[in-house]
Amino acid sequence: MAAMSPEQPAVAFVHTVAGLAPTFNALARDVLPPATRTVHIVDEDLLQDTIRSGAIRPPTRARLRAYVEFAQRMGLQAVMVTCSSVGPAVDEIAPGAGLPVLRVDTAMADEAVRLGRQIGVLGTLSTTLEPTAALIRTRADQAGREVQVEARVAEGAFAALQQGQTAEHDRRVLEVARALLGQVDVLVLAQASMARVLEQLPAAERGVPVLSSPQLGVQRLAAVLADRPSAAAGTTAASQPSS
Repeated sequence: MAAMSPEQPAVAFVHTVAGLAPTFNALARDVLPPATRTVHIVDEDLLQDTIRSGAIRPPTRARLRAYVEFAQRMGLQAVMVTCSSVGPAVDEIAPGAGLPVLRVDTAMADEAVRLGRQIGVLGTLSTTLEPTAALIRTRADQAGREVQVEARVAEGAFAALQQGQTAEHDRRVLEVARALLGQVDVLVLAQASMARVLEQLPAAERGVPVLSSPQLGVQRLAAVLADRPSAAAGTTAASQPSS
């Protein structure tokens, strides 16, 4: 694969779920500068190993770092990692990278902090829920805001989805979402796949904003590309401009 032309914007998305590539392709077409090239790197074992281990292991960090180094060698302008479960590893890698490395959920966390004090976080995996909740608390501290985070797992939903039981997955997610919606100012979806489920709820029943990461994340990526001189100087995931 040849290196990218410096005049042509080019970014990499690192996925741990293969099915996310079309979602981010569509968002890239709609949100990023025209003619931006997108490179999709899919490594589902980054997530699977994290689930099995209950933590991000050193080999997972090393593989993720290798993908970032590959993107830099190819002359890409930025990397976005679309898996929240490995977000803490992104935070470790970004400061020393030679190009901007973004967590997909940072912009979502910033928007949640902007919108409310009581923030609900819903996930189907604890490995995703905990990093997202921690990120929200960190971004609130950086913004000088006090927040209360109520994080809950829709137990059994992920297993149901893996077994092809989509209706059962949706039922479990909606059950927990309805309980949270009555208690918070804004609801954050720790996994982008749940956005489809929450769309089943009428707006009147939601009552509060419901945020998912892909749209907000790609908008943040567009802002980084628009500020390419700053990006070349080493913009990191931890110092991205607020939405």
